[in-house]
Parts: sequence; structure tokens; C-alpha cells
Amino acid sequence: MKLEGSFPVSAPRPVVWEAIRDPGLMAQCVPGCEMAEQIDDTSYRARVLVKFGPISARFNLVIEIEQEIALEEVRSRARGEEGTRASTVSSTNILTLSEPEPGTTLVAWSTDFSISGRLGKYGMGLMRKKVESLSAEFVKAFAARLEESAA
Repeated sequence: MKLEGSFPVSAPRPVVWEAIRDPGLMAQCVPGCEMAEQIDDTSYRARVLVKFGPISARFNLVIEIEQEIALEEVRSRARGEEGTRASTVSSTNILTLSEPEPGTTLVAWSTDFSISGRLGKYGMGLMRKKVESLSAEFVKAFAARLEESAA
């Protein structure tokens, strides 16, 4: 399933770049993220709790930065499994930053996301809605956090 979008942040591009490279800040913005830590220069570990209706799933993820162009683009891959290994998730992600006007950064993102196992049974329509909802929550939290610190 491929999803994409963009959103403006009222902060300069270098500030947004530093924020996306900060696992602690990102953990505060990702809905259900219980922890995030840096493993090395290009790898991170995270634990995320996701609720699909009456079912909860806690995923242990490894996020690997595959390519970076400073202040412009990050390409990453995330993989993980539910603690019970009942479901697995993987995604390929692209995040690009541009500054259409001074002090405003446009963040464009795309993800190619797949989930298998017990949660994969819910069908792509339900999964798409859930991922879109989580993405919207992240965007709101991320923009608010950066705009607060920029003010």
C-alpha cells in the first residue's frame, strides 16, 4: 500500500532536518510510540503500540537510513514484528524537505507499507484508513512541536 502527502512547518529547513534526525523527538510525535533509540549512525530501534478496533499490536521495529542528502532527503526502511510474531510490518519511506519561503519548510513524505499475519487479514481498506489516521496524528504533533520550539 502506497501513501503520500505533504505538510508545511513554520520552521526553517535546518531546524526540521535536526528534528527528523532526533529519535527522542520523533518518538514523542509518532502515535503509540513507547520508545525509540539510536543503535548507530544509520539505525534506530522503536516499539510502537497500534490499535486496530478491539485488537492491539505492539511492534518492535528497526529503522535503517538507506540514503541521506543533508537538509533535503532521507530514504529509510522499517521492518518489525509484533511481539507474538503474529504480524510483520515493513515499509520503504522517503521524506523530502524544501523551503518554499524563508522560515517555512514543506515536508513531503511517501511510504510503501505492507503488513502480514493476523493484522493483514483486515484488508487494505481498513489498513489504509488506520495508516492515514496515524499519519495525520504524526503530522499534527510534529508540526506543533517544531512550531512551539521555533516561537
